[in-house]
Amino acid sequence: MSQLEPSNVLIVDDLPENLQALDALIRDDQRVIYRAQSGEEALALLLDHEFALAILDVQMPGMDGFELAELMRGTERTRDIPIVFVSAAGKELNYAFKGYESGAVDFLHKPLDPDAVRGKVKVFVTLDRQRREARRHIEELERSRREQEALLCQLNATQEELQRSLNMRDEFMSLVAHELRTPLNTLFLESQMRSLQIKRGNLAAFAPDKLDAMVRRDERQIKAMIRLIDDMLDVSRIRSGKLSIRPAQVELMALLDRVVSDLSVHASAAGGSIALRPHEDVGGCWDEFRIEQVIVNLLTNALRYGGGKPVEVSVNADSDQVRIEVRDQGRGIAPEDMLRIFEPFERVARNGEPKGLGLGLYISRQLAQSHGGELSVVSTPGEGSVFTLTLPRCESSGAAPEQPAAETTDHHP
Repeated sequence: MSQLEPSNVLIVDDLPENLQALDALIRDDQRVIYRAQSGEEALALLLDHEFALAILDVQMPGMDGFELAELMRGTERTRDIPIVFVSAAGKELNYAFKGYESGAVDFLHKPLDPDAVRGKVKVFVTLDRQRREARRHIEELERSRREQEALLCQLNATQEELQRSLNMRDEFMSLVAHELRTPLNTLFLESQMRSLQIKRGNLAAFAPDKLDAMVRRDERQIKAMIRLIDDMLDVSRIRSGKLSIRPAQVELMALLDRVVSDLSVHASAAGGSIALRPHEDVGGCWDEFRIEQVIVNLLTNALRYGGGKPVEVSVNADSDQVRIEVRDQGRGIAPEDMLRIFEPFERVARNGEPKGLGLGLYISRQLAQSHGGELSVVSTPGEGSVFTLTLPRCESSGAAPEQPAAETTDHHP
């Protein structure tokens, strides 16, 4: 427990010798004595300090003790300070009655009885210390209550976050099982059909043209599972700080042309199309594999939610940076979903729309930021969305150093 500060006692008398005598009488280690020779001086001190007791001389020129007491009782800051009046006037003037009427706790006649004065001052100083001690305890209790409330709020938030994590884990496991089951079921049914054809001796089912179609179907299902596993591994690397970037000189338009060409077949099969607007060659120092990963994610997302309408890819570049825009004409993104879509495992698919793990945009933004760039979106519900990948055009000599091989051997195929 911290030591309490000494109590303040105010003595007011127009005669310096009276002040000095009273000061000497009541001074103590637990008290600080303030002197005032007029009501005006006393009021100034009362505004600056808290007092355990005020001892006022009644008969003073100008503002007398009664007038000072009246002012003290009329002010919030000073109205509860105990007042003891001191007077040399005879008892026949009935000053004591007037003093008690003005709110005094006692009235002393001069010459003062030293023991009585010391005893009264001790009582009020003790009461003041008890009051301040009680106030300090109340403040400590209030502080403790606020700390407990803050701790409780923090605990509740932690519990909610834990429950959210548990729910996310359960949902994630369910989603992974569902996403893996689809290609595995397809592969299983294909193998069953082939076994049946072999048992029946129907070798015509394995003619070169049909066998080639079988292989392509198998590859699609296997690639779907590989993409799913790669996404989960990337999330783990991002959260552990082990996602590496290996920058090198990249010709962007050639990369985009290759990706658009590869995905156009998939887009046509889904009744859509992808167009790359012409642009002069754009060079930069990036991790080509990771940038391709982002573009594939953006285009796949645009095809998935674009409602079968055309998707356009365009490039804008200056000396400092390059901006790649992927524009679709789908239903757009609601304002409340604009930030959420970049969080892991968040999906905004509606009924009838394809679902996924909700990792693509999260991984893509992390990859953009790891290049010193940004991935943003502008969308108007009913009018489609524009995702913009912004990358700095750094030189290879200023690129970030490659991570140790132990952390990168499984990052790139």
